[in-house]
Amino acid sequence: MSKDVYIVHCIDTEGPLYESIDASFERLKEIFGIELEPTIENLHKIQNKELDLNGAESLVADAFAPKRINTLGTWDQIDRKLDELMSMQFRNQLLDSDGNGWVYNWFCLDHVGFTGDNPRHRDAGYGNIYRHYAMKLRQNHSENIDLLQFHYHALPFNGAYNYAGTAYVNSNTLFEILARRILDNHSFPAAYRAGMEAERPDAHWFLEQWIPFDYSCNSYFKENIERQPDLRDGRYGDWRRATKEWYPYHPSHDDYQVPGNCHRWITRCLSLDSRLIKLELGDVEQAFCQAQEDKPTILSFSSHDFRDLCPEVKYARDLIQQVAAKYPDIKFHFCNAIDAMQKVENLSLDYSQIEIIPEINKEKNSAFIHIKANRDIFGTQPFFVFKTVTGDYRWDNLDYGENAHEWSYVFDDKTIGINAIEQIGVAVNSSGGMTEIVIYNVTGGKKEHYYL
Repeated sequence: MSKDVYIVHCIDTEGPLYESIDASFERLKEIFGIELEPTIENLHKIQNKELDLNGAESLVADAFAPKRINTLGTWDQIDRKLDELMSMQFRNQLLDSDGNGWVYNWFCLDHVGFTGDNPRHRDAGYGNIYRHYAMKLRQNHSENIDLLQFHYHALPFNGAYNYAGTAYVNSNTLFEILARRILDNHSFPAAYRAGMEAERPDAHWFLEQWIPFDYSCNSYFKENIERQPDLRDGRYGDWRRATKEWYPYHPSHDDYQVPGNCHRWITRCLSLDSRLIKLELGDVEQAFCQAQEDKPTILSFSSHDFRDLCPEVKYARDLIQQVAAKYPDIKFHFCNAIDAMQKVENLSLDYSQIEIIPEINKEKNSAFIHIKANRDIFGTQPFFVFKTVTGDYRWDNLDYGENAHEWSYVFDDKTIGINAIEQIGVAVNSSGGMTEIVIYNVTGGKKEHYYL
């Protein structure tokens, strides 16, 4: 039996992020309660540990190190880095056991639903970041190497662009983002990373309905997070009770952090280099030791696209190369997030072959939409969306049929008349992560089928 480590680099893909000197010092006050005049001189003193900060000098210097605050503030800056990152010359500086180069997993965010000013110059709008990365993958001939998936920040109560909430049920953008991704981009995620790694019961149960693979768990041994005043006691990403092994688990219905009988897979994913945690040599060696014991192993780590990823990739490659040399019988594979889950859990690649069967009566402004799948899908129902002729995107629950794998929906005066509908979309995942989308054009009667 081969012994394998599947290596997955997850990137929270949020587009440009500009940070002024004033913004850096605002964060200094928010995080550590330290108030200083926002000057370049004071910033350098912080970075060089030249100020008395009551024992927090090293912690603050790391949080405001140049590599953390020198963000990429425009698409031009990001694109130049993407061209370098996606080049075969850079990808192939270290080849895996199959002779393949580095793989990126771009978990794309939509900056929508926020209010007020946009001081960090975020690219606000539905699908903007997803479409930009789809374009860059095509330009760099990387669409068959890298993966585009889903990243989401719940909306904060104050609506500010610089913050994130934890409640999905209070965030009315979630379903529209996915509706637009289906209808406009012919895409639907099978893998996910939570913004701020923040999952709570509502997020847990949402994912359990539609998205089989979750790379949000950042459980770690070192309690550096407890030294971050703004993130104590499990604020945002609370994974303190989760496994610290490098293999996936099915979560419990009542507690996403512990194994149970739910259907989706959660796997550990540490920050490659952040003020909270940094992937270290011991973490990588732990993964190879686990594989040595014939255990399924995914070594996963995360980054942000608004930072220079080249040093982070080089750092990760160096760790992998050092450990791999000590374990010559272990094969390691650079992998996308879906393939890795399929490999370690030996998941079937079967798709469901879904159908949309419309019965439309335009004179009565009504329709009965029948949806069928020829086998099990992940979750309890397809993700069902539609777009109106006035450009509104909507999601709704389906009615269950008398037979397994059958659902229906009625457009009429109790919901919305069929004459007001332009497109209908249905998306499903299989338990193995195969994605299927059917789009029905109501006005032209045309159906389009997509397999991802």
